[in-house]
Parts: sequence; C-alpha cells; structure tokens
Amino acid sequence: MSYVKKVKVQTIIEAKKKYLHRGREDGHTRLFKDYFADNPIYPSSMFRRRFRMTKELFLRIVEGLSNHSEYFQMRVDATGRAGLSPLQKCTAAIRQLAYGTPADYSDEYIRIGESIAIECLKKFCRCVIEVFGGQYLRRPTTHDVQRILQLHSEHHGFPGMLGSIDCMHWEWKNCPVGWKGQFTRGDHGVPTIMLEVVASQDLWIWHAFFGVAGSNNDINVLNQSPLFNNVLQGCAPQVQFVVNGTEYNKGYYLGDGIYPEWATIVKSFSHPSDPKRKKFKEMQEAARKDVERAFGVLQSRWAIIRGAARLWQIKILSDIIYTCIILHNMIIENEGISATSWSDDHEDPPIPVSQGPVQQFQQYLQMNAEIRDCSVHHQLRADLVEHIWERFKEN
Repeated sequence: MSYVKKVKVQTIIEAKKKYLHRGREDGHTRLFKDYFADNPIYPSSMFRRRFRMTKELFLRIVEGLSNHSEYFQMRVDATGRAGLSPLQKCTAAIRQLAYGTPADYSDEYIRIGESIAIECLKKFCRCVIEVFGGQYLRRPTTHDVQRILQLHSEHHGFPGMLGSIDCMHWEWKNCPVGWKGQFTRGDHGVPTIMLEVVASQDLWIWHAFFGVAGSNNDINVLNQSPLFNNVLQGCAPQVQFVVNGTEYNKGYYLGDGIYPEWATIVKSFSHPSDPKRKKFKEMQEAARKDVERAFGVLQSRWAIIRGAARLWQIKILSDIIYTCIILHNMIIENEGISATSWSDDHEDPPIPVSQGPVQQFQQYLQMNAEIRDCSVHHQLRADLVEHIWERFKEN
C-alpha cells in the first residue's frame, strides 16, 4: 500500500471516531462528595473496604505521586478545560488492583475511558515503586534484623529466624504463544510467572523476586534470586545467636521440603518417628505458615494477582506485583500490625563498592560455600530440635 493510500485510510478511521464527552468534571465531583468531603456519603469503614486502606494513607499516596510526577497533577488542556484529577486517576488504578476488574469497569462512575485507565494503572505502579519502593521494599537494616529475631523468638520459639520463604505462581493469560512452553508447568497446565517472597510473623514482606518462568521450581528460583547477595558481598547485618549451646553467625529462613539443605535454610523432617522430631516438625510447619498467610492476604487484598494477568509485558506485570507488595507493607504499617517502626531512623551506612582484588573473590567463594554448607544445616536443625523440645517441656 502506498503512502498516500495509508494516509487516506488513517484519515477515514479518524473521521469515523467520535469523541465521547464523558463529563469528567462530574466524575470528580461525585467521587469527592462520596469519599473525600468533610461529610462524605460513605463512612470510613466503606472507604477502607473499597480502597483496601484508610483515607489518610490513600491521600498520602496521592500527595506523594502528585509531587513526583506531573501526570498525577491537575492539568488544563488547550481549551482551558480541567483534566482528570489525581483522585480520579489514583482511584481508577486502585480499583483495578483491588478488584481485578477490566479497565473500563468504572467508566460510568469515575468517567475514565479504557485506554486512560490502563495508562493510569501503569503510571501509578511505576510512580509508587519510585516514590515508596526505597522505604517499603528494602532489605532489613541492622535495627530491623534485631527486631525480627526477637519477634520470631518470642512468637515461634525459633532463635535466629529471619522469616519464611516460599514461591507462588501468577497465571499469565496473554503469554505469547512462542513462550508458553517455558512458562507452563505440568501441575499448573497454564503459563505462569513465579514470585519468591520472604515474610515475617507480622506478614511484612522483606524480600520479593519476580519474573522467573513458571516451568521452574522453587530451587531454580532460589538460584536466580538476589536473596543472599548482601551476605555474599559481606554487607549484610550481622546475626549472632546461640542454640543448644552452639553459636551461629548467620540467620536462617524456614522453607518447605523442596528447598536445599543449606546452612541458611531450615527444613522439617519428612517422616519423623521420635517425639522430639515430631514436635519440631509441628512447630516448623506452623511457623512457616507466615509466608502462606502473607500470600493469602496479598491475593485477597489485591485481586488483580489472584486472577489471570491480562497484560502482555513482563515489565508491567513486575511493576504491578511490586506495587501490590509495597501497598501491602504500607497498609500493615498504617494499621499498626507490623513490628517495624519507621519513626526511628536506623539506616545502615552505605557500603563502598570496589572491584578487582582476587582476595575479595576468594572471600565471596568462601561465603558462598558457608551458605550452602550441608553439615551446618543438619547441626542447626538438630540443635533446634533440642531447643524446641526443652521449650515444650517447660510449658
């Protein structure tokens, strides 16, 4: 087709398009009167249920995004008409995350078309990561580690425990046909993308790694995960604890049976026979439910990751996942559930980065060998068995 014909076809298509006057000003007025006025129509309890967070937290997010990006500011077009308000854009994005609905589902109420609603979702997720990701999706500092160790020791009876680790699958409906083989596993039957998470007892998600093809298992994800990067580089917070008279200098995570026997992962026993191991299996599996509960709360709060992903790009799906985790942690902090306190500033000093020395590489290899030490895994588990049994007899 020649250039002239292409221009004519494009002109005909544009001529057939009819501008739809949605009355976006009415949409903002209605939304403001319903939820954000001094005497709103719907009470705070209904706001909490529909927005998944308190009004104060939502307005904090809107303010943060408005200060960060012009997209979430009230703008005026060439005709002098006001555009969509920040409340409309953020509400459209939150509704898609919370309910997992199609982009045009709330068009009649918020007065936002399908394409703009999708754009709002993408911009919202990217800006939330840029504004709040450094605070709510960061690694634990030294102060955080001490609080986490105390929390797990008091609630679960596991000294030295940093959290529970596990993976979940997110179905990818619009996976490209050529990729379906590597993203599909037999037990799921549909293309999925995997998310690895470490959660603590208060359901705070300290580590998230997303993007591995669903045909892999949890071990493959762990081998690609940056979970132990700080430990390998020697810049992780120090962890010192004593179990059954033995001193250890690395924290550990509770995992299920598929995880390898590393010094930093504590597994249960498959078929214990003696009472001590049976009690340890019971306590370990109960404590490991922290990450399962975190997955359940995350999916029930943000239905978009409970259903099948309808977008095409993995990068956008990654932004959605990380945004849901950031909002999840913000809600936990806002509701006073988390043991983490952000009122105190306990940031660790930055670690200088250097390159080249062979000695540092040797230290890296030595640290990697210590993390994967099978003998330390068995010794730690045996000491924990005795510790749990003594604690059980005292109670």
